[in-house]
Amino acid sequence: MDIIRLKNMVFYGYHGVHESENQIGGKFAVDLELYRPLRRAGRTDNLDDTLNYQSIYETVATFTQTHKYFLIEALAESIAREIIKNYLVEKLIIRVRKPNAPVQGVLDEVEVELTRTRADYA
Repeated sequence: MDIIRLKNMVFYGYHGVHESENQIGGKFAVDLELYRPLRRAGRTDNLDDTLNYQSIYETVATFTQTHKYFLIEALAESIAREIIKNYLVEKLIIRVRKPNAPVQGVLDEVEVELTRTRADYA
């Protein structure tokens, strides 16, 4: 299976369990690995035979910027479900990172990673 990757898409959103996170917001980064055959697109050089990166980016932006979730796990799940539902993707891996997570300690960021297939949403 072939892979298209969209790496380090960064958005400003309002996700978190603390009230300040929901009011002030913060940056969130998203990576996607989208699994689907790409041979036909490679042969035809036609956008209709692959995924439209701009459209997928806009889907991720919509969920990250206009929805509010307590957990980045829920944000990742919602994006995964929407992409599998609306694009010809057999499997995806999504990573959502939250820099400056309110943890009492020193760390760069918190990240969740989900792997989903079409069968997960059948």
